[in-house]
Amino acid sequence: MSKILIVDDEHDIRSLIGDILEDEGFAVHLAANADECLNFLNTEEPDLIILDIWLKDSRMDGIDILRIVKRDNSDVPVVIISGHGNIEIAVAAIKQGAYDFIEKPFNINQLMVVVGRAIENSKLRRENSQLKLKEQPLAKFLGSSTSYRALKSQVDKVSKSNGRVLLSGDSGTGKEVIARYIHSNSTRARAPFVSISCAGIAPDEMEEVLFGRETTERRVELGLLEQAHGGIVYFDEVADMPLGTQSKILRVLVDQHFVRAGGTDRVRVDLRVLSSTSRNLVTEIAAGRFRQELFDRLNVVPIYVPRLQDRRDDIPLLSRHFIEVFHKTQGFAPRILTEEAAAVLQTMTWPGNVRQLRNLIERILILSDTHGPITPAELPLQNSNNPDESAQTLTALTTTLTLRDARELFEKEYLLAQIKRFGGNISRTANFIGMERSALHRKLKSLGVNNLGKADDKSAAGKD
Repeated sequence: MSKILIVDDEHDIRSLIGDILEDEGFAVHLAANADECLNFLNTEEPDLIILDIWLKDSRMDGIDILRIVKRDNSDVPVVIISGHGNIEIAVAAIKQGAYDFIEKPFNINQLMVVVGRAIENSKLRRENSQLKLKEQPLAKFLGSSTSYRALKSQVDKVSKSNGRVLLSGDSGTGKEVIARYIHSNSTRARAPFVSISCAGIAPDEMEEVLFGRETTERRVELGLLEQAHGGIVYFDEVADMPLGTQSKILRVLVDQHFVRAGGTDRVRVDLRVLSSTSRNLVTEIAAGRFRQELFDRLNVVPIYVPRLQDRRDDIPLLSRHFIEVFHKTQGFAPRILTEEAAAVLQTMTWPGNVRQLRNLIERILILSDTHGPITPAELPLQNSNNPDESAQTLTALTTTLTLRDARELFEKEYLLAQIKRFGGNISRTANFIGMERSALHRKLKSLGVNNLGKADDKSAAGKD
């Protein structure tokens, strides 16, 4: 049911229009002056406003109200009515953004035609905006590991709600990808998603960037919160938000409105808030750098995003996904990742998490002279600035060993790499290398590697 706000200082006129529109099935709200009109707009957004241009005993006339509506609720059509109408007033109203102009006394049929067209026009514009949003690619949140499945189960549950979510975890784990996935699968998927880098905005500019500003010439610059109206705002690295701004954001979360810098009018916003941090906010609170009240508001649903090393099974899938992405966006050849290269990637350390993996795949594609499969030879040796250093060290060491000792060294390094690849899971390691689990345990014990699988399993369980 469409909502129509009628603003007229004459009780009989606004009641008459209201009764007519209610009989036609519209939800009607009445206002006698500017204050009643703006108070309604600060709580709800109508589908249409019918606005008298002359308002007695009101601090603003219809043209002033029209300017504010077009500034703060630009999608809402406004039909101007007046008993003193002339062509100059009509032209002025249309220039300020009015949909149409009706002169009193008006014909009821004429009123209904204008109302119907205005609402239909507004509906078509909104549908057009929604179609443009649909054309944007959806965020892909990929994986198959146990850690991924547990994380996705949590994310899917919160996506359909309107609750605030706080994503925590190391830098580069893909927190913004998850935030965009939540948006794509939420009831606000057709509304804006605005990402705000709290670390990337200068503290003295933060409030104008968030809330916008007004100048003496009545010019308005919309802030990011206003641009996100109806959708989702994502605060990336929220711990970097200045303390002064934190208190104002807290008020927005409570009241759902704010005042622009340099302005006096309240701006109503309907927002769902997602945020992320790679820092411990409890520690930040204890140090006086983060407000407890804001933490309590943001932390309705806390979700921990695991490190890449805790979801090694996802590395081949993510790598192939990045190859496909770079093929589509940068024109690189759609190369194949060999099983051997995927296995090596699973054994590597990833302090930069998924971001580091993405960067590595991009670097391989940029520097490669071939369009053939990606092999282990194209992968960097880790923990060394010199690509040949690790191999040289191993060669120098083995020249001092007997064949038996060298074989044991190789077996130990090989088994440790495979155990690392499978996240400390002894059963999966044994299955891959073709040994019985008990035989693998005996081999590890003979090589001086004791209780590795149990220790790793306990460590992983603790992280989860």
